[in-house]
Amino acid sequence: MQAVILAGGFGTRLAPLTYTKAKPMLPLLNKPMISYLIEALPEGVEVIVAANYKNEQLQKYFDENGINAIIVKEPKPLGTGGAVKNVEKYINGTFLVLNSDIISSLNFRKFIQYHMKKKAFVTISLWPVKNVEEYGVVDLQKDGRIKKFVEKPPRHEAPSNLINAGAYCMELESLDYIKPNSFVSMEMEVFPKIIEDGKPFYGYTFDGYWIDVGRHSSYIEATKILLKNKNKKYVAGDSKIEGKVKESSIGDRCIIGKDSMIKSSIIYNDCVIGENAVIENCIIADGCKIGNEVKLRNVVVGEGEEIKDGEEIENEKIWTKPLPKGYPEKQIGNPVRR
Repeated sequence: MQAVILAGGFGTRLAPLTYTKAKPMLPLLNKPMISYLIEALPEGVEVIVAANYKNEQLQKYFDENGINAIIVKEPKPLGTGGAVKNVEKYINGTFLVLNSDIISSLNFRKFIQYHMKKKAFVTISLWPVKNVEEYGVVDLQKDGRIKKFVEKPPRHEAPSNLINAGAYCMELESLDYIKPNSFVSMEMEVFPKIIEDGKPFYGYTFDGYWIDVGRHSSYIEATKILLKNKNKKYVAGDSKIEGKVKESSIGDRCIIGKDSMIKSSIIYNDCVIGENAVIENCIIADGCKIGNEVKLRNVVVGEGEEIKDGEEIENEKIWTKPLPKGYPEKQIGNPVRR
Protein backbone atom coordinates (compact mmCIF):
# COMPACT_ATOMS: atom_id res chain seq x y z
CA MET A 1 0.00 0.00 0.00
CA GLN A 2 1.09 3.55 -0.72
CA ALA A 3 0.37 6.79 1.15
CA VAL A 4 0.38 9.93 -0.97
CA ILE A 5 1.15 12.97 1.17
CA LEU A 6 0.04 16.23 -0.42
CA ALA A 7 2.78 18.76 0.26
CA GLY A 8 2.93 20.91 -2.86
CA GLY A 9 1.47 24.18 -1.65
CA PHE A 10 3.32 27.36 -0.76
CA GLY A 11 1.51 27.78 2.56
CA THR A 12 0.80 31.45 1.86
CA ARG A 13 -1.50 31.79 4.87
CA LEU A 14 1.47 30.91 7.09
CA ALA A 15 3.80 33.53 5.63
CA PRO A 16 6.37 34.85 6.47
CA LEU A 17 7.30 31.48 8.01
CA THR A 18 6.94 29.81 4.61
CA TYR A 19 9.15 32.35 2.87
CA THR A 20 12.10 30.30 4.09
CA LYS A 21 10.65 26.87 5.00
CA ALA A 22 8.46 24.41 3.14
CA LYS A 23 5.13 24.19 4.96
CA PRO A 24 5.51 20.46 5.82
CA MET A 25 8.87 21.30 7.42
CA LEU A 26 7.46 23.83 9.87
CA PRO A 27 8.30 22.51 13.35
CA LEU A 28 5.70 21.16 15.76
CA LEU A 29 7.27 20.48 19.15
CA ASN A 30 10.61 20.77 17.34
CA LYS A 31 9.79 18.09 14.74
CA PRO A 32 8.75 18.75 11.14
CA MET A 33 4.99 18.71 10.73
CA ILE A 34 5.18 15.99 8.07
CA SER A 35 6.96 13.62 10.49
CA TYR A 36 3.75 13.16 12.51
CA LEU A 37 1.97 11.72 9.48
CA ILE A 38 4.83 9.44 8.50
CA GLU A 39 5.26 8.09 12.02
CA ALA A 40 1.54 7.35 12.31
CA LEU A 41 1.42 5.15 9.19
CA PRO A 42 1.27 1.37 9.58
CA GLU A 43 4.53 -0.47 9.00
CA GLY A 44 5.16 -1.32 5.38
CA VAL A 45 3.20 1.55 3.84
CA GLU A 46 5.26 3.24 1.12
CA VAL A 47 5.42 7.03 1.33
CA ILE A 48 5.02 9.20 -1.77
CA VAL A 49 5.24 12.95 -1.29
CA ALA A 50 3.66 15.22 -3.89
CA ALA A 51 5.83 18.29 -3.47
CA ASN A 52 6.94 21.40 -5.29
CA TYR A 53 8.01 24.42 -3.25
CA LYS A 54 11.34 23.90 -1.45
CA ASN A 55 11.16 20.13 -1.95
CA GLU A 56 14.93 19.99 -1.43
CA GLN A 57 14.29 20.64 2.28
CA LEU A 58 12.07 17.56 2.41
CA GLN A 59 14.65 15.47 0.58
CA LYS A 60 17.40 16.56 2.97
CA TYR A 61 15.26 15.70 6.00
CA PHE A 62 14.37 12.27 4.61
CA ASP A 63 18.01 11.52 3.76
CA GLU A 64 19.33 12.61 7.15
CA ASN A 65 16.73 10.58 9.03
CA GLY A 66 16.75 7.43 6.90
CA ILE A 67 13.16 7.88 5.74
CA ASN A 68 12.43 5.91 2.59
CA ALA A 69 10.10 8.21 0.67
CA ILE A 70 9.64 9.13 -2.97
CA ILE A 71 9.32 12.85 -3.67
CA VAL A 72 7.48 13.65 -6.88
CA LYS A 73 7.74 17.25 -7.98
CA GLU A 74 4.68 18.89 -9.50
CA PRO A 75 5.46 20.73 -12.74
CA LYS A 76 2.76 23.27 -11.83
CA PRO A 77 0.04 23.61 -9.16
CA LEU A 78 -2.33 20.68 -9.74
CA GLY A 79 -4.81 20.77 -6.86
CA THR A 80 -5.48 17.82 -4.57
CA GLY A 81 -6.76 15.58 -7.37
CA GLY A 82 -4.18 16.56 -9.97
CA ALA A 83 -1.34 16.01 -7.49
CA VAL A 84 -2.50 12.43 -6.84
CA LYS A 85 -2.89 11.74 -10.57
CA ASN A 86 0.66 13.01 -11.08
CA VAL A 87 2.06 10.18 -8.90
CA GLU A 88 -0.16 7.48 -10.44
CA LYS A 89 2.76 5.40 -11.74
CA TYR A 90 3.91 4.74 -8.16
CA ILE A 91 0.50 3.43 -7.00
CA ASN A 92 -0.29 -0.27 -7.42
CA GLY A 93 -3.47 -0.85 -5.41
CA THR A 94 -5.48 0.55 -2.54
CA PHE A 95 -3.81 3.77 -1.37
CA LEU A 96 -4.06 6.60 1.14
CA VAL A 97 -4.16 10.31 0.39
CA LEU A 98 -3.16 12.58 3.27
CA ASN A 99 -3.00 16.34 3.59
CA SER A 100 0.37 17.28 5.10
CA ASP A 101 -1.09 20.11 7.17
CA ILE A 102 -3.58 17.98 9.13
CA ILE A 103 -2.58 16.90 12.63
CA SER A 104 -4.97 14.39 14.14
CA SER A 105 -5.44 11.28 16.26
CA LEU A 106 -6.75 9.23 13.31
CA ASN A 107 -5.70 5.58 13.61
CA PHE A 108 -4.68 4.74 10.06
CA ARG A 109 -4.73 0.98 10.62
CA LYS A 110 -8.37 1.07 11.77
CA PHE A 111 -9.21 3.50 8.97
CA ILE A 112 -7.85 1.09 6.35
CA GLN A 113 -9.58 -1.89 7.99
CA TYR A 114 -12.90 -0.05 7.87
CA HIS A 115 -12.41 0.70 4.17
CA MET A 116 -11.67 -2.97 3.44
CA LYS A 117 -14.58 -4.24 5.55
CA LYS A 118 -17.03 -1.99 3.72
CA LYS A 119 -15.53 -2.92 0.34
CA ALA A 120 -15.51 0.78 -0.37
CA PHE A 121 -14.37 2.53 -3.52
CA VAL A 122 -13.41 5.57 -1.45
CA THR A 123 -13.49 6.18 2.30
CA ILE A 124 -12.86 9.61 3.78
CA SER A 125 -12.14 10.53 7.38
CA LEU A 126 -14.78 12.64 9.14
CA TRP A 127 -14.58 15.03 12.06
CA PRO A 128 -17.47 16.60 14.03
CA VAL A 129 -17.70 20.39 14.28
CA LYS A 130 -20.04 22.79 16.09
CA ASN A 131 -20.12 25.56 13.47
CA VAL A 132 -21.53 23.57 10.54
CA GLU A 133 -22.49 26.74 8.69
CA GLU A 134 -18.78 27.44 8.08
CA TYR A 135 -18.01 24.11 6.41
CA GLY A 136 -19.13 21.62 3.85
CA VAL A 137 -20.76 18.74 5.74
CA VAL A 138 -21.66 15.22 4.66
CA ASP A 139 -25.03 13.52 4.40
CA LEU A 140 -24.08 10.27 6.13
CA GLN A 141 -26.31 7.20 6.04
CA LYS A 142 -26.67 4.78 8.97
CA ASP A 143 -24.42 2.24 7.26
CA GLY A 144 -21.62 4.82 6.92
CA ARG A 145 -22.19 5.57 3.26
CA ILE A 146 -22.02 9.20 2.17
CA LYS A 147 -24.94 10.29 0.04
CA LYS A 148 -23.76 13.83 -0.76
CA PHE A 149 -21.83 16.88 0.41
CA VAL A 150 -23.72 19.98 1.53
CA GLU A 151 -21.76 23.24 1.42
CA LYS A 152 -22.16 25.58 4.43
CA PRO A 153 -25.77 24.71 5.33
CA PRO A 154 -27.84 26.66 7.86
CA ARG A 155 -27.53 24.90 11.19
CA HIS A 156 -31.15 23.71 11.20
CA GLU A 157 -30.81 22.24 7.69
CA ALA A 158 -27.46 20.48 8.11
CA PRO A 159 -27.70 16.71 7.48
CA SER A 160 -24.87 16.14 9.98
CA ASN A 161 -22.11 17.92 11.86
CA LEU A 162 -19.36 15.93 10.12
CA ILE A 163 -16.76 17.45 7.80
CA ASN A 164 -14.06 16.09 5.53
CA ALA A 165 -11.02 15.57 7.78
CA GLY A 166 -8.44 15.35 5.01
CA ALA A 167 -7.46 11.66 4.96
CA TYR A 168 -8.71 9.35 2.19
CA CYS A 169 -8.47 5.64 1.47
CA MET A 170 -9.05 4.95 -2.22
CA GLU A 171 -9.06 2.15 -4.75
CA LEU A 172 -6.71 2.33 -7.73
CA GLU A 173 -9.61 2.67 -10.17
CA SER A 174 -10.61 5.98 -8.57
CA LEU A 175 -7.69 7.58 -10.41
CA ASP A 176 -9.70 7.15 -13.63
CA TYR A 177 -11.89 10.01 -12.42
CA ILE A 178 -8.99 12.48 -12.53
CA LYS A 179 -7.95 14.20 -15.74
CA PRO A 180 -4.15 14.11 -16.17
CA ASN A 181 -1.94 17.21 -16.23
CA SER A 182 -4.77 19.40 -14.98
CA PHE A 183 -5.69 21.34 -11.85
CA VAL A 184 -8.34 19.12 -10.25
CA SER A 185 -9.95 19.36 -6.83
CA MET A 186 -10.50 15.93 -5.32
CA GLU A 187 -13.09 17.33 -2.93
CA MET A 188 -15.08 19.53 -5.33
CA GLU A 189 -14.85 17.58 -8.59
CA VAL A 190 -13.80 13.95 -8.09
CA PHE A 191 -15.71 12.90 -4.97
CA PRO A 192 -19.13 14.24 -6.09
CA LYS A 193 -18.75 12.42 -9.43
CA ILE A 194 -17.88 9.13 -7.71
CA ILE A 195 -20.95 9.45 -5.48
CA GLU A 196 -23.12 10.36 -8.49
CA ASP A 197 -21.95 7.19 -10.26
CA GLY A 198 -23.13 5.10 -7.32
CA LYS A 199 -19.71 3.85 -6.24
CA PRO A 200 -19.50 2.78 -2.56
CA PHE A 201 -18.30 6.01 -0.92
CA TYR A 202 -17.98 5.82 2.87
CA GLY A 203 -17.15 8.04 5.82
CA TYR A 204 -15.09 7.06 8.86
CA THR A 205 -15.64 9.12 12.01
CA PHE A 206 -12.97 9.21 14.70
CA ASP A 207 -12.45 11.04 17.98
CA GLY A 208 -9.53 12.51 19.89
CA TYR A 209 -8.16 15.58 18.16
CA TRP A 210 -8.03 17.11 14.71
CA ILE A 211 -6.60 20.40 13.55
CA ASP A 212 -5.93 21.97 10.17
CA VAL A 213 -2.58 23.75 10.56
CA GLY A 214 -3.33 26.30 7.87
CA ARG A 215 -3.11 29.53 9.82
CA HIS A 216 -0.90 31.01 12.51
CA SER A 217 -3.62 30.61 15.16
CA SER A 218 -4.21 26.93 14.36
CA TYR A 219 -0.45 26.32 14.27
CA ILE A 220 -0.21 27.55 17.85
CA GLU A 221 -3.34 25.60 18.80
CA ALA A 222 -1.82 22.39 17.39
CA THR A 223 1.26 22.96 19.53
CA LYS A 224 -0.90 23.31 22.66
CA ILE A 225 -2.92 20.18 21.84
CA LEU A 226 0.21 18.07 21.34
CA LEU A 227 1.72 19.43 24.57
CA LYS A 228 -1.45 18.51 26.45
CA ASN A 229 -1.40 14.98 24.99
CA LYS A 230 2.18 14.60 26.19
CA ASN A 231 1.25 16.08 29.57
CA LYS A 232 3.92 18.75 29.21
CA LYS A 233 3.83 22.48 29.91
CA TYR A 234 6.43 23.13 27.23
CA VAL A 235 9.21 21.51 25.25
CA ALA A 236 12.68 22.88 24.66
CA GLY A 237 15.69 21.74 22.73
CA ASP A 238 19.26 22.39 23.77
CA SER A 239 18.65 25.96 24.89
CA LYS A 240 19.38 28.29 27.81
CA ILE A 241 16.14 29.32 29.49
CA GLU A 242 16.25 31.83 32.36
CA GLY A 243 12.67 33.09 31.99
CA LYS A 244 9.30 31.36 32.26
CA VAL A 245 7.75 29.24 29.51
CA LYS A 246 4.11 28.09 29.31
CA GLU A 247 2.30 26.12 26.59
CA SER A 248 5.12 26.74 24.15
CA SER A 249 7.94 25.09 22.24
CA ILE A 250 11.52 26.34 22.21
CA GLY A 251 13.99 25.12 19.60
CA ASP A 252 17.71 24.43 19.83
CA ARG A 253 20.47 26.91 20.69
CA CYS A 254 18.07 29.57 21.94
CA ILE A 255 18.59 31.98 24.81
CA ILE A 256 15.62 33.15 26.85
CA GLY A 257 16.65 36.04 29.10
CA LYS A 258 15.94 36.59 32.78
CA ASP A 259 12.39 37.42 33.83
CA SER A 260 11.04 36.96 30.31
CA MET A 261 7.70 35.22 29.73
CA ILE A 262 6.99 32.96 26.75
CA LYS A 263 3.34 31.93 26.59
CA SER A 264 1.40 30.00 23.90
CA SER A 265 4.20 30.59 21.41
CA ILE A 266 6.52 28.76 19.05
CA ILE A 267 10.20 29.71 19.01
CA TYR A 268 12.37 28.17 16.29
CA ASN A 269 16.13 27.49 16.52
CA ASP A 270 18.95 29.97 17.22
CA CYS A 271 16.77 32.73 18.67
CA VAL A 272 17.85 35.20 21.34
CA ILE A 273 15.17 36.77 23.51
CA GLY A 274 16.33 39.47 25.92
CA GLU A 275 15.43 40.13 29.53
CA ASN A 276 11.97 41.14 30.77
CA ALA A 277 10.38 40.36 27.41
CA VAL A 278 6.77 39.18 27.05
CA ILE A 279 6.03 36.91 24.09
CA GLU A 280 2.42 35.73 23.86
CA ASN A 281 0.63 33.91 21.00
CA CYS A 282 3.63 34.46 18.77
CA ILE A 283 5.69 32.47 16.28
CA ILE A 284 9.34 33.44 15.94
CA ALA A 285 11.34 31.85 13.12
CA ASP A 286 15.01 30.81 13.08
CA GLY A 287 17.78 33.18 14.00
CA CYS A 288 15.72 36.09 15.35
CA LYS A 289 16.91 38.58 17.96
CA ILE A 290 14.32 40.02 20.33
CA GLY A 291 15.56 42.80 22.60
CA ASN A 292 15.07 43.56 26.27
CA GLU A 293 11.67 44.78 27.52
CA VAL A 294 10.01 43.82 24.24
CA LYS A 295 6.30 42.99 24.29
CA LEU A 296 4.89 40.90 21.43
CA ARG A 297 1.30 39.63 21.20
CA ASN A 298 -0.15 37.81 18.20
CA VAL A 299 2.99 38.51 16.18
CA VAL A 300 4.72 36.34 13.58
CA VAL A 301 8.40 37.11 13.05
CA GLY A 302 10.12 35.88 9.89
CA GLU A 303 13.55 34.26 9.80
CA GLY A 304 16.55 36.40 10.78
CA GLU A 305 14.57 39.45 11.91
CA GLU A 306 15.54 41.72 14.80
CA ILE A 307 13.26 43.63 17.17
CA LYS A 308 14.92 46.39 19.17
CA ASP A 309 14.77 46.93 22.93
CA GLY A 310 11.49 48.19 24.33
CA GLU A 311 9.33 47.71 21.23
CA GLU A 312 5.67 46.79 21.74
CA ILE A 313 3.96 45.10 18.78
CA GLU A 314 0.56 43.43 18.41
CA ASN A 315 -1.20 41.63 15.58
CA GLU A 316 1.54 41.99 12.98
CA LYS A 317 3.73 39.94 10.65
CA ILE A 318 7.36 41.01 10.67
CA TRP A 319 9.30 40.62 7.43
CA THR A 320 11.65 43.41 6.29
CA LYS A 321 13.35 41.66 3.38
CA PRO A 322 12.17 41.28 -0.24
CA LEU A 323 9.62 38.60 -1.08
CA PRO A 324 11.53 35.40 -2.00
CA LYS A 325 11.86 34.78 -5.73
CA GLY A 326 9.01 32.65 -7.07
CA TYR A 327 6.83 33.03 -4.00
CA PRO A 328 3.26 34.03 -4.98
CA GLU A 329 1.83 37.32 -3.76
CA LYS A 330 -1.49 35.63 -3.10
CA GLN A 331 -2.79 32.10 -2.58
CA ILE A 332 -2.70 29.77 -5.58
CA GLY A 333 -5.74 27.57 -6.07
CA ASN A 334 -8.10 26.89 -3.19
CA PRO A 335 -7.59 25.42 0.25
CA VAL A 336 -9.12 22.01 0.79
CA ARG A 337 -12.83 22.35 1.42
CA ARG A 338 -13.85 20.99 4.82
